[in-house]
Parts: sequence; C-alpha cells; structure tokens
Amino acid sequence: MSLVVLVTVPPERAHELARTLVSERLAGCVNVLPGVQSIYRWEGEVAEDPETLLLIKTTGEQYPALEARVRSLHPYEVPEIVALPFDRALPEFQSWLRESTEPVT
Repeated sequence: MSLVVLVTVPPERAHELARTLVSERLAGCVNVLPGVQSIYRWEGEVAEDPETLLLIKTTGEQYPALEARVRSLHPYEVPEIVALPFDRALPEFQSWLRESTEPVT
C-alpha cells in the first residue's frame, strides 16, 4: 500500500522536516506547499496561523517510522498527520516509491 501523508508545519520548519524524511528514506518525495492559512480550534479558542503543507509520499511499511519521526521533530504538541492510502498510480511511480523508501543494507 502507498500513502500520501498530509502534515502542516510552521513555514520555517518545512524544508528541514522534508529533507530529513527523504534523507532517512522514510519518504520517497515531499512536496512543500507554502502559503497555507490554517484556522482551527485549540484549547477552546479559535486560532489562525500561517503554515506550510507537506505532501509526503511513502509506503504503508514505512508509515509507523515516518509518523514517529514527524512527531519527534514537529514543534506542535499535537501535529496534524493524516495518511491517505492510494492503490491506483502509475506503476513506475509505485515501483520508484518502494525503491526510494527501502532501507539501505
């Protein structure tokens, strides 16, 4: 199974987190989408903050490690980490994603 994982982060942390996930082979690719304005409820109040959205492509096998790594690096107490499975994609992309996230032995 392949996944697209959505993670919002403060803009100044986006590239560092994306590079770490790819470098550690937890993700094959991370798209960094700046300019997201998030409006949300936190601790009983409505808050609004600028954020950057990360679109992370990974495999189901790598998801537990990816989630743990995002949690360890993310500055929020409760980070947004939403995994969306997909089973239809270009076969060559699916192969590349599996190869890109395999641990180096």
